[in-house]
Amino acid sequence: MQQSLTDRILADREQSSRPTGEWRRLMPQDSALVFNIQHYSLHDGPGIRTIVFLKGCPLRCPWCSNPESQRFGPEVSYVADKCIASMGCNRCALACPAAVSSGAEGTSPITLNHPELDRLDLTELTTFAKSCPSKALTLEGRPMTVDEVLDVVERDEVFFDRSGGGITVSGGEPLAHRTFLTNLLAGAHDRGITTAIETCGYAPYASLASAAEHLDNVLFDIKSMDDAKHREWTGFGNKRILDNFSRLCADHPEIPKLVRTPIIPGFNDSREGVAAIIDFLHGLGGREANITYQPLKYHRFGEGKYHALGRDYPMGSVKLDDDLFNAIRDDVLASGLAADALYHDDDPDDVDED
Repeated sequence: MQQSLTDRILADREQSSRPTGEWRRLMPQDSALVFNIQHYSLHDGPGIRTIVFLKGCPLRCPWCSNPESQRFGPEVSYVADKCIASMGCNRCALACPAAVSSGAEGTSPITLNHPELDRLDLTELTTFAKSCPSKALTLEGRPMTVDEVLDVVERDEVFFDRSGGGITVSGGEPLAHRTFLTNLLAGAHDRGITTAIETCGYAPYASLASAAEHLDNVLFDIKSMDDAKHREWTGFGNKRILDNFSRLCADHPEIPKLVRTPIIPGFNDSREGVAAIIDFLHGLGGREANITYQPLKYHRFGEGKYHALGRDYPMGSVKLDDDLFNAIRDDVLASGLAADALYHDDDPDDVDED
């Protein structure tokens, strides 16, 4: 890893791990912070899916396309292009004067003091975000109960029925919310909605086992078989992740498991690294254990979200070699484990990565 990239990753890891205000104290009982509910997704499980994004993740992957998912507390993002401060609006400054200052000439209309915002509790932060009439400010993470989430998801039931889709719970890391996640998946089944989760796998196995009792599909990230490199780039090693997946395969061979690897320049962009993952999956039973595999092409679609959160994009301008990714894709197709998407997806860029 180049030193400049190392510095960026470590700086972002520190910044994205700052504590937030007293939001837990004010959270409604039996709720979790949801930062998005995305409808009509086609790449996150069978059929048409509604994805529920829960806030908070133990890993700090520098390529993460949803940086607003990483911190466990609520936070505010700011899109300067929507701001009307130059037209005389100062409502956000009135709501929290210490958190807002005028932007430097030639830059954005205002500058947010994120450490000051981190001191606010959930009610104060909500009030601050709602003060913006142009929606330049967005509250990333609002508390929702299981029934509130399912009432929204259930509106898409007609699409589920026709396509074989359902709810996919993502993040962040959904397994970090064990009780809420288990109740959400069980509640979805009670309403006749099929279930899936997208997970990085870094959680106590008890959390995964609890969720698995109510799962119809699992989308599981395995980023690298190299423990030291995994720790260097994400903040944690991979032992727990690999152990959890192995135990899931042993305990629930009936659940379809799609393993995904985002192919990241400088981290795991090698045919040998992907081959090691494929060997691991074959060793667990491969297709007989309901395992399929999909490499995901690195992209920078989330870069603007970092800037909206007052953060630099850790990966900078690195690019993935197209020929290398195509070779990896061909290797996966030859492995016998390729997910169906690889057989009919002519444009790998069309698939999102975690």
